Amino acid sequence: ADDVAQVFAAAGIAVRVAGNVMPEFNVLDVEPARAAIRNVFIERIVHAKGIDRAAGHFDAVLMPTPAAVLEGAQLLADGAEGEPGIGPLMVIDVGGATTDVHSISNGKPSVEGVLQQGLPEPYAKRTVEGDLGMRLNARSVVDAAGMGRIGELSGIGEAEIEGLLKAIEEDIERLPATDVERAFDTAIATAAVERAVLRHVGRIEVKQTVMGAVTVQTGKDLTGIGTVIGTGGALVHGEAPGTILQGAAFDAAMPDALRPKRARLMIDDAYALYAVGLLAWVEPKAALKLGRNNLKAIAETEKDTRHGRAPAA
Repeated sequence: ADDVAQVFAAAGIAVRVAGNVMPEFNVLDVEPARAAIRNVFIERIVHAKGIDRAAGHFDAVLMPTPAAVLEGAQLLADGAEGEPGIGPLMVIDVGGATTDVHSISNGKPSVEGVLQQGLPEPYAKRTVEGDLGMRLNARSVVDAAGMGRIGELSGIGEAEIEGLLKAIEEDIERLPATDVERAFDTAIATAAVERAVLRHVGRIEVKQTVMGAVTVQTGKDLTGIGTVIGTGGALVHGEAPGTILQGAAFDAAMPDALRPKRARLMIDDAYALYAVGLLAWVEPKAALKLGRNNLKAIAETEKDTRHGRAPAA
């Protein structure tokens, strides 16, 4: 590694050396690489935005928001300092440009006889779908889901969908002002969740071998996830967060996609997860309480109604 680093340095290319992401066969250790990436982000992106000049005014933790959300999600799942967490979970963040999915779970096969195939998956996993967003990538969502699916979700015709897309492209900061626009936003968010979660979760398939048919799993089995948490403007401020989050649910028509089967649906109602992740580094017990106190449950029988707070830690 040192020799390779010297070659890059001699060519004027910045390089970091981090621990091997697979130090032993089938043993995954991604944290050293994540830490290196985080440091590069802070040094480059944060500097470009001038945030490093503000860093001198505080004394604790500085990290990218997506990394902080992942830290917060893991704390909520695992608990801290003797306080139990809420167990395996998924966090879905629907933004203007991307849709991020975080899962905290070992993702191992949940059905006896299914064989795991491929490289091991990280316990705390995040995927970022750069083509799925509410504004900058609204058209990409329609392309990915199909015009027919958006029409099915929204009850809007193709010509009207095209008109709404053009209006968004002309003003990416526009907010829905009519029932039709709200229905369209809900459809876009639902489709973004559907596609992002499908890309994040694992799959099973039957393969033929010399010993006969075997069922194999690639990626993470998230069918047993107990909680799906939504965040982002479309979920926090929209009228149908439950409908949108149902896009993450297991679909009997696609049994190979290992999406959550019986998860409770919750909203990070105060955008607290990033703060939970930051606070976790210095006061994990307080961070856990903050996270739990800022989750709102969506009733299973009222998918579009937010009510009640999750039990406090």
